Amino acid sequence: MRCYCVSLFKDRVNFSPCFWLSIIPPEMVMTGKNTICAPRSECKGRMRKEEFCVDSQLTLFPTFQESDSFSFEQALYRQGYNGIAGIDEVGRGPLAGPVVAASVILPSDCDYTLFKDSKKLTPDCRERLAEVLTEIGAMVGVGVVSEQKIDQLNILQASLLAMKRSMENLRVPPDFLLVDGKFPVPVSLPQLYLVTGDSRSASIAAASIVAKVHRDDLMRKYHLHYPQYGFHRNMGYPTAEHRKALALHGPCPLHRRTFAGVKGFYAEGHD
Repeated sequence: MRCYCVSLFKDRVNFSPCFWLSIIPPEMVMTGKNTICAPRSECKGRMRKEEFCVDSQLTLFPTFQESDSFSFEQALYRQGYNGIAGIDEVGRGPLAGPVVAASVILPSDCDYTLFKDSKKLTPDCRERLAEVLTEIGAMVGVGVVSEQKIDQLNILQASLLAMKRSMENLRVPPDFLLVDGKFPVPVSLPQLYLVTGDSRSASIAAASIVAKVHRDDLMRKYHLHYPQYGFHRNMGYPTAEHRKALALHGPCPLHRRTFAGVKGFYAEGHD
C-alpha cells in the first residue's frame, strides 16, 4: 500500500510519500505546536497534501507538550505502545568506512536524562553510557552497511538500510519507531521521524551513542590494517590529515569511490 507519513519539525509539518509504511493511524493526530495530519481515507494512489485532513478533535497526545527528552515516549506508552525504539545513524559524511545505525528500546523507568546527543558527549562519556545501556537492560540492535554498498545505493539509501538492519537486530521486535531525521525507515511499522531527534528523544539519543561507539571501534580496528590514513583519529572523516594521506597514498579499499575527494583518484586510474 502506498501511503504518506509525516515528520515533526519544531514549527511545521513535513509531508513525505512513503511506499513501505502503514500510515500512522487516524487517531494518532497531535494538536498544538506539533501537528500530525492523517489521510481522509486509505490511500488508493498518489495523494496530494490537500487530501490530508487536519482534525484538531483527534488527538494522539491530548494537550501534548514537548517538555523534555522523554515526552514522545511517555505519550506513546499512554497509547499502549511498549516497544518504542529510537533509531539513529552515524557515518554519512566520512570518505571511508561504513555507515552504522543503532536501535534502542529504553526501559520505561530508566533515568532517561543520562542520554544526550552523542555529538555533545566526550568519547569516554559515550563509552560509559553504552555500558549503562547494557546495565539497565535496554534492548540494542546495530546495523552496518559497507562502503561498497554505499557506493551502490547512495548514502541516504544506505543509511536507511542500516537503520532497518539495526531494528531487525533487536532481540524483541519494536511496535513503534522514533527516527532521527526527515526520512522514514523502510519497514511496516508506525513511526515518527523527528528533525534533530537526537536532542528531542532520549531513545534516539541512546541510539546515537551506540552507533557512534560501534563505528568508532570499527574505524580503530581498520587503522591497524591501513595506518597511513589515521582512521583511529579521523574516523574516516575528511580532515586535513586524511586528505593529505589520500593525496600521498591514494585510496584504500575502505574509501567510498563515489564520494567527492575520492572518486577523482579512480578517474586517474587508481585501483
